[in-house]
Amino acid sequence: MDLPVIDLSPYLEIAGKSAGDSTGLSDHIDPEYRRLCLEVSRSLRETGALLVKDPRCSAEDNDRFIDMMERYFERPEEFKRLQERRHLHYQVGVTPEGVEVPRSLVDEEMQVKLRAIPKEFQPSTPTGPDPKWRYMWRVGPRPSNTRFQELNSAPVIPEGFPEWQDTMDSWGYKMISAIEAVAEMAAIGFGLPKDAFTSLMKQGPHLLAPTGSDLQRYGQVGTVFAGYHYDLNFLTIHGRSRFPGLNIWLRNGQKVEVKVPIGCLLIQTGKQIEWLTAGDCIAGMHEVVVTERTIDAIKLATQQNRSLWRVSSTLFAHIASDAVLKPLGHFAESPLAARYPSMCAGEFVEQELAIINLKGNKAEP
Repeated sequence: MDLPVIDLSPYLEIAGKSAGDSTGLSDHIDPEYRRLCLEVSRSLRETGALLVKDPRCSAEDNDRFIDMMERYFERPEEFKRLQERRHLHYQVGVTPEGVEVPRSLVDEEMQVKLRAIPKEFQPSTPTGPDPKWRYMWRVGPRPSNTRFQELNSAPVIPEGFPEWQDTMDSWGYKMISAIEAVAEMAAIGFGLPKDAFTSLMKQGPHLLAPTGSDLQRYGQVGTVFAGYHYDLNFLTIHGRSRFPGLNIWLRNGQKVEVKVPIGCLLIQTGKQIEWLTAGDCIAGMHEVVVTERTIDAIKLATQQNRSLWRVSSTLFAHIASDAVLKPLGHFAESPLAARYPSMCAGEFVEQELAIINLKGNKAEP
């Protein structure tokens, strides 16, 4: 199954003309505008994923970002660990390989669900923490007063990369812009005010969080770089990686290997949008595994003398830490709404991180 590709250009043009309409639900709404919005909400609901083409996010922008991150991840381990901030739960700076533990390895409820998945759709089984590095970079303004200062810490800039802040911020802001457009379209498609989601995203702890996986060291078929898991944030967006390996699970349980066309971005649903829609959208499950297609890409990169670090240009878009997370609008009337009690988004994030950290420590070798 191929995921639909939504070209955001028509939406951006129409939205620019109706910038003063905060609801996006007036009787005179453009039929093409409404069709696109319904397509976005349908895809997020049914598949938990969506491919978009945003004219503001070019393939050249993505390449510039990946080029820099390849150079960073190729640096020696002792250099990279200078950017490690363990006392902040790795929410800024670098996270070394062997730290992130896939939830499927430690969550007993998830393991029960895993055993019920048909064999042909089963995820790969990790043997321990993920053998990937990650870099956390905050994008966008932060609140001056917040109950969750740890989730809004100062950025970490490695020495020897004078272009670092400009490259990170440029690509990060462009991907957030794409997320905001999709969030508006999804809100309209769900029958909510246009700014139902984006108003809650303002000053959120958005994270540009590229991963780096060493394919020279770990490039064997079946190696699990990111074990089966969901994302705890609102929406996740990825630029195209130079090496395949991402699998996602549709709402019907089907496993799909994602192929992102050049110039496109992949968007996935996180736990916060599940909360806001009372489970009408569910957090999408996914994994990153070395496949035969990955091996083919490794061979080609070797022939072309290119980097063998697999970089994913991932950005986690969040609801603001002090904003209230609860089912919105008509979703509050859902029979499932009681499963999603009202709480601050920062409190929810802290609870999720505590589960992973506490259980994950037991799973580490």
